[in-house]
Amino acid sequence: MASSFLFTNGVISQISDTPPVSSLLESHPGNEFEKCFFKQIQFICGQDFTVPDFGLSPSESIVAGAYTTTRTHNNASCLLFWKRHLQRLAESTRILFNSKPGFLFKSDKPMPSLLPLSVWESVIQSLVRDSMNKAIPIVNCERKGSGELAITTLVCGNLEKLGGNENVDEERISQILDVYLHVGSYVPPVFSVRENCANLAVVGPGRDVATAKYSDWVRLRKPLEKLRPDLVTELLLSNDGDQILEGCITNFFVVCQKDSREVEAKSLLDYGSMPSLEVQTAPLSDGVLPGIIRQLVIEVCSSMGIPFREVAPSWSKRDLWEDAFITNSLRVMQHVETIQAPSSWEQLKLNNWKEVLWEEKRFKDGPGMITAAIQKEIMKRASFEGFPVSNFI
Repeated sequence: MASSFLFTNGVISQISDTPPVSSLLESHPGNEFEKCFFKQIQFICGQDFTVPDFGLSPSESIVAGAYTTTRTHNNASCLLFWKRHLQRLAESTRILFNSKPGFLFKSDKPMPSLLPLSVWESVIQSLVRDSMNKAIPIVNCERKGSGELAITTLVCGNLEKLGGNENVDEERISQILDVYLHVGSYVPPVFSVRENCANLAVVGPGRDVATAKYSDWVRLRKPLEKLRPDLVTELLLSNDGDQILEGCITNFFVVCQKDSREVEAKSLLDYGSMPSLEVQTAPLSDGVLPGIIRQLVIEVCSSMGIPFREVAPSWSKRDLWEDAFITNSLRVMQHVETIQAPSSWEQLKLNNWKEVLWEEKRFKDGPGMITAAIQKEIMKRASFEGFPVSNFI
């Protein structure tokens, strides 16, 4: 089987020319929003950080847009939480179209649309379904043996298809959007194996338009790599060095001892002699991505009676943290082994990570009881909410 495939509106590209999915997502040159973000990084990291010279004009850009990534489950028999992914893809596209067109089109020209979310969902589902119906049979024809697939769906705006008509209704929306599908092999990491644990570092800052998942973020986060310490597998974002928002490609959670002033009189879940615990993650209002697995964690905690609070985990209260995990739609859940943060936010203005004085929080080997229970329940729901791949054949 070829390692990956790229389809544009259902038409396959030459297999030999298929780029890695990261190359597809970052192929759009910078716009004014990106320049502002890079200058924010420069403010934190100091003048030694150079704001990139984008050079290319918007007309020379390739693709940019809203995207979502998921994977198959049970030997590529079903797609994980596919309906949820389509709903978020539609919401991300609508947000970009209305408020940040430069992240969707080759232009920053405002193009407000009063179409309700239900219309966007209908249009996106129809376009993606048409592309998947053409793509999956080709992938399955080339597929040999077992294994899972990672599928990234990128929706981009094409102003050339709009012509001189700026009146955007439901019919016009479907005509000015292009759908890219990137399909590749994927080996899911085994949960709870130490070699698969995450090692994190807090480098900041949070991102713009966090409620939408957009391809330009792949470019925007690249300068943060200069601050990645050795062996760190994911970078965490924070605007002040204390309140942790999310990871670059994940949502972040801690299992935390409740503050003594906030302990409830009665817990819905009995963990024996364990201290009173709660799961914490930053609220969407702080500027974090509404991740698919993030929402599932919230639902699982509610159904299992696990205390949960939407509040940004505070690095200054890390002594109360018993466990931590990150989530995204490929890894689903990943236990955290270590977290590093600079001893002061000013430290990030040094030239590179080796000059930064890091503080470390280390967790016990393997996920705790609460983390393991959440992961087990989410995987049960993965089978229940799985969308049969055979529906595209």
